[in-house]
Amino acid sequence: MNRPQNINIKDWQILKEKYPNNLEEIVSKIESGYPIQYLIGNVEFLDCLIDVDDRVLIPRFETEYLVSLVIDYAKKHFNHKISTIDLGTGSGCIAIALKKHLNSQVTAVDISLDALDLARKNAQKNNVEIEFIHQDMLSDLKDNYDIIISNPPYIPHDGYVEDNVLKYEPHLALFAEDNGLYFYKQIINKHLKNLNKPGLMAFEIGDNESSDLQKFLDANTNLKYEFASDLTGRTRYLFIFNE
Repeated sequence: MNRPQNINIKDWQILKEKYPNNLEEIVSKIESGYPIQYLIGNVEFLDCLIDVDDRVLIPRFETEYLVSLVIDYAKKHFNHKISTIDLGTGSGCIAIALKKHLNSQVTAVDISLDALDLARKNAQKNNVEIEFIHQDMLSDLKDNYDIIISNPPYIPHDGYVEDNVLKYEPHLALFAEDNGLYFYKQIINKHLKNLNKPGLMAFEIGDNESSDLQKFLDANTNLKYEFASDLTGRTRYLFIFNE
């Protein structure tokens, strides 16, 4: 069977080795929209290999860049072993990359036991030690942290989602009330008190949410904040600084 044009050479080789007896069936699934990452079984994320399946969102380049920005910030502003918490860890990609690249004690929480099961396996696979906690990301935090980071659900219930994402990736990790802003507002309201000084709170956001978030921040906090763009120039990140 020849390689379909929508599958790159590297992925094609992996698929041929993993599914030698039913390759045509696998290609048919991909052509129908099923995520190739789930079929390959893993993705690369900041020098980490993260296993993925339909229990978790597939890590995106935008999230990888968020973590790289946080790593750069931490290396410039902290000279001690830092404490970090990842709210809504999913596959564990954010927590694992931060642990691997920083001198940090890392905690990761998720409401999904299925996601936590996979995240724990990913931590073991990448030889990092992380404290995983089963709880809602809005539940009280038991400690204070130098870095609080989250890529929460942020798509409005009536917002656009690609068909294959809507069909195959977990809705629990995609959608949020209040036109997509619910978790940002709640995390800021509930967890700023758990942010050390100096400290950083970092979010991935939807590319049309910065204006509404700016209004919320101006009305509810006096901390310094800034938005940042991804590598395509879209405003995709929010950083709040407790200086």
